[in-house]
Amino acid sequence: MSYSEILYEQDGHVLTITLNRPEIMNALSRTTYSEFEQALNRANEDESVRAVVITGAGRGFCSGDDVRQVMLAPEEVENRRLKRLRQAKAEPTPAAARLLTLDVPTIAAVNGPAMGWGMDLALMCDIRIASEKARFAMLYVLRGLVCDIGGMYCLPRIVGTARAYELLYTGEVIDAAEADRIGLVSRVVPPERLMEEALALARRIADNPPLAVRRIKEGVRRGLGYDVQSMGEYVTGSLAILFETEDHKEGANAFLEKRKPVFRGR
Repeated sequence: MSYSEILYEQDGHVLTITLNRPEIMNALSRTTYSEFEQALNRANEDESVRAVVITGAGRGFCSGDDVRQVMLAPEEVENRRLKRLRQAKAEPTPAAARLLTLDVPTIAAVNGPAMGWGMDLALMCDIRIASEKARFAMLYVLRGLVCDIGGMYCLPRIVGTARAYELLYTGEVIDAAEADRIGLVSRVVPPERLMEEALALARRIADNPPLAVRRIKEGVRRGLGYDVQSMGEYVTGSLAILFETEDHKEGANAFLEKRKPVFRGR
């Protein structure tokens, strides 16, 4: 299977999935989302895969959605999207649901900025290892939107409710040192050692009995009370409302125009 916007590379029992749009800091297009979901499905069906490392090409991990394509589509495309959101049953984002229900351990090797869905992506992995150049931000509120399951469900469990609220309410950007201090990442390493460290940990996990490892992962998920379906329905239902607001359009336009947005609550 070939991909145009991700890389799928397996070495022994360790699979590395790389978001591959380095010219725009691996911002996610609809194609990227689709290919990422396909890659996760493929990995879950391949018994030779025992650990997955997720990273980004170039200087960034993932800068979030490609604003021009995902948030500010041409009017006729936007109208079709809103119609689908209104009519369809709310479901979790497919890529998020697949990542959260993956049977094998996942490690995010965060090499640079992880913004918006990029931070969601890192949060939905089991373990996060960050380069000293990593940056994190849940920028959704500044675009008049809500985050995906990573921010809604995983973030409070990783850093605590109050710190999660602060990050979600403000869209604050934090560096790797702060991410380490609040427990968002397991460790921070020099940029040149990031993949070495992430792959070494993945290989160490992959060398253990795979059935036991899968049972451990499932047991932890049960202990945390994972309910991907209901959380995903809430996120999608909220986006169906928020995508139609003036504040969302103002937030997206302000980002592109490099100015401070003015939100009016409508």
